[in-house]
Amino acid sequence: MILPKEVSAVKQGSFFTGVKTGLPVAFGYLPIAIAFGLLAKANGLNATASTLMSALVFAGASQFVAVNLLATGAGLGEIILTTFLVNIRHLLMGAALAPRLRRQPVKVKSIIAFGVTDETFSVVSMYPAKNSNPGFVAGVNTIAYLGWVLGTACGSLMVKGLPALLQSSMGLALYAMFIGLLVPGLKGSRPNLIVSLIALVLSAITAWGPLCLRSLAKGWKIMLVSVVACSIGALFFPGEVNEDNS
Repeated sequence: MILPKEVSAVKQGSFFTGVKTGLPVAFGYLPIAIAFGLLAKANGLNATASTLMSALVFAGASQFVAVNLLATGAGLGEIILTTFLVNIRHLLMGAALAPRLRRQPVKVKSIIAFGVTDETFSVVSMYPAKNSNPGFVAGVNTIAYLGWVLGTACGSLMVKGLPALLQSSMGLALYAMFIGLLVPGLKGSRPNLIVSLIALVLSAITAWGPLCLRSLAKGWKIMLVSVVACSIGALFFPGEVNEDNS
């Protein structure tokens, strides 16, 4: 179907706005993706297999976990269950984005859901719903996806790899990117600051608190912290939440 020029321009404009907005995420993904490619190669996966994993799975934490489990000889069922628990937080992120896409076809929702990660969700959540239309979200997801897949390919194709010290330091880029995405959203927003501090305290409790919490899988910890922190935010700051999602 051929769309009117005005409609096409709006859709393309939203998409490319999303691409530009998502560039920091893509650049932040590159060193981590290169590190993953190197790790996958060191554990017996060739360039094709590791790149396909990034292209078809597109879940950094799960991919690192899966490669480590493969290296230890874990079974298929164990790998599937572990990666499911690590990624279970995506159910929450998808539920948060769903109201913004309620009028879109299932195919569109499915494609956008595939590209949702912690970082792209953080970027999209910084914008009011009226600016986070499907084209914008797709643009953010697409550039992040390309950064991850291309970084994996580069890492897996390196013949001699990188020094171990440099490989380990690449992991710091992900935390730096998170901080860079979080800080602008905290400026001038007391609710965002309070909810972030609550999430920080809860994360510390799950890491160093009672054994029952420390023994939880990483995916369950993230989901638990997210649910509790967001619930507190919605309970005590309903006006700000409603305004952001209008």
